[in-house]
Amino acid sequence: MNMKTETLNGNTGLEMTGVDRAVCHTDVDRLVINGQADMNIMYPVKHTFAKQKYDEACANHWMPQEVNMSPDIVLWRSEDGLTEDERRIIMRNLGFFSTADSLVANNLVLAIYRLITSPECRQYLLRQAFEEAVHTESYVHIIQSLGLDEQVVFNMYHEIPSVADKANWSLGFTQNIAKPDFRTGTFEKDQELLRDLIVFYLVFEGIFFYVGFAQILSMGRRNKMTATAEQFQYILRDESLHLNFGVDLINQIKIENPHLWTDSFKQEIIEIIKKGVDLEHLYAIDSMPNGILGMNHELMRQYLEYIGNRRFKQIGLPEQYPGVENPFPWMSEVMDLKKEKNFFETRVIEYQTGGALDWDEDED
Repeated sequence: MNMKTETLNGNTGLEMTGVDRAVCHTDVDRLVINGQADMNIMYPVKHTFAKQKYDEACANHWMPQEVNMSPDIVLWRSEDGLTEDERRIIMRNLGFFSTADSLVANNLVLAIYRLITSPECRQYLLRQAFEEAVHTESYVHIIQSLGLDEQVVFNMYHEIPSVADKANWSLGFTQNIAKPDFRTGTFEKDQELLRDLIVFYLVFEGIFFYVGFAQILSMGRRNKMTATAEQFQYILRDESLHLNFGVDLINQIKIENPHLWTDSFKQEIIEIIKKGVDLEHLYAIDSMPNGILGMNHELMRQYLEYIGNRRFKQIGLPEQYPGVENPFPWMSEVMDLKKEKNFFETRVIEYQTGGALDWDEDED
């Protein structure tokens, strides 16, 4: 048997082993993209941010079946339990979120994973993909518990423009890098991968989720649909960690490949994030045409601009919305991962399975 290294689509981790293969352990070889280190050897860890976030994610494990849906079932079935505007919010968000996490998972598994050459970053991506599956299961748990028409809910990302537009805009950035013959290693291809990471981490997970999070969590604060809100609370915490891993990943690629971060590329990224803010505002208008739950789409626009400014700042770009403040400061209350009385006063939850977590990242 030929024991020489056979490379499949670059350094993938599927190369043949053999005594003639050099095992690279140097920092020079261990890169986020285009690295030459053996990706099947985890240690020594170079990108410690990835290992840290992997450990934090494992400590925050949860499953949707732990949440008792009975209060929400009673409320949903009650003729006067919810207003039509409140029901619209529930339906729109289940329609978006029930497929959104699958889109993120597909981008991770079918595109991103094979192009990342840091073993510890790959380890976190596997954990993230699992969490996206848990989130999808959570939405299905809610949909089935409430007895909703599954076909209507799942088809919203095909049929409702405000939902479909977000999905289609994002997919336009990932379709090419998901092709089996796509490889990094050139200036253009490396920028294309970096662009996709910014779209999916900073915009899709970092902007497109936040109108829904604010709406559902606001209902929970008013003691409505508390079981649904509880699951969204856990999902928000997971997604905040995904976002902050993505920020670290993007910034590390910039450090290792400073030539990619050109002035023209930075301006392109500014326009991408601003487009994300605009698309999410259209979703806010559609899902919340009337003032409700202490918010309206004008306040939501302000919130999205506040979020957008944070995204710009996180990757070293100038804020584009001067003087914008957070109109929903209560949202930061759901970010505490330490042992606490549940935000919706349903039960005491120990989020950690071991060790202490320091949560100093996104507090939107």
